[in-house]
Order: sequence, then structure tokens, then C-alpha cells
Amino acid sequence: MQRPIVGFGIDEEGAPLAFLSCGHAQHVRHNPPFFNRPWVLTEAGRAAMLGQALNCVRCDHLELPDRFIARDRTPAFTEVSLPPRLRQGHKTSVGVWARVVVVAGSLRYRVASLSIDKTLSPLEAANIPPEVGFRLEPLGEVHFYLDVYWTEHSQLAGLLAAQER
Repeated sequence: MQRPIVGFGIDEEGAPLAFLSCGHAQHVRHNPPFFNRPWVLTEAGRAAMLGQALNCVRCDHLELPDRFIARDRTPAFTEVSLPPRLRQGHKTSVGVWARVVVVAGSLRYRVASLSIDKTLSPLEAANIPPEVGFRLEPLGEVHFYLDVYWTEHSQLAGLLAAQER
């Protein structure tokens, strides 16, 4: 899944990282002939890459980013109280992940752009990446909620706040 670069940093070993709008960090080494990224070597080069998209494999696998913690929880929903926007298609905001947790019954979870169509039960929850359309469909009686995740990681939180202004 393509995600825009929102900032840069370095890891514990001094290797360059790109921070993506989804909250994941990705190494962006300049290591010819394997990786030809001379832009990573200068401040001006990195600045010119802000907003450019990189493929985020971790989003493709619905992996919750490091340092993201549950900050909110929706009310419990049932097959009757499920909001129409969650049935018809909904997206979370930039940098906001969610996790569908089924307490009882079964719920169909679909993400067309990732070819995901699975049945969730109390034994299996599912992560929802930011800015990706998803739909929920009750399969009979169901009780579930969504946990909402974001980060306080200073660089990403500041960049996301600036984007909202």
C-alpha cells in the first residue's frame, strides 16, 4: 500500500528512516547497487521527498505500528445499532488505526482495496489501517466494538497535527 512520507529520522544504528503517514517507519538506505537513494544523504534531498509515497508492506499485512496504543473505544455495537457508515464503507483518519473486537457472534470484515473478506469471531480480531475503506456486516446476532489507536510519538504526532491545520 502506498503511503506518503511525512518525516525522517534515524534508527539506533544510525540508518536513515522515513516516517510514513500510516505511522510505520521504513529504512531508506542509499546502498548502491541494491538501493539507489542519493536523496537520503542530504537535508535538501530528504525535504524534496516529503509527500512522496513509499510502499508500506506492513500496512498490507494490517500490522499495527510500534508505539501506537489504544486511546479510545467506541460504544458496543450490535447488529441493530451498527452505524450505517460502518456498513456502507468508512475510513479512519490519517495516522489513526482501529481494531475490530467481536465479543459475541460473527461479523464480516471487508477491505476491497486489499482483497480482504473475512469472518471475525470472538477468537479473531482485525486491524483497520488509516485511510483505507472498510465495511462491516453482521452475520446474525453480534456484539462488538472498535478500539482506536494513535501515537504520541513526537515527530509523527506533530506532523499529523500540522496536516490537519
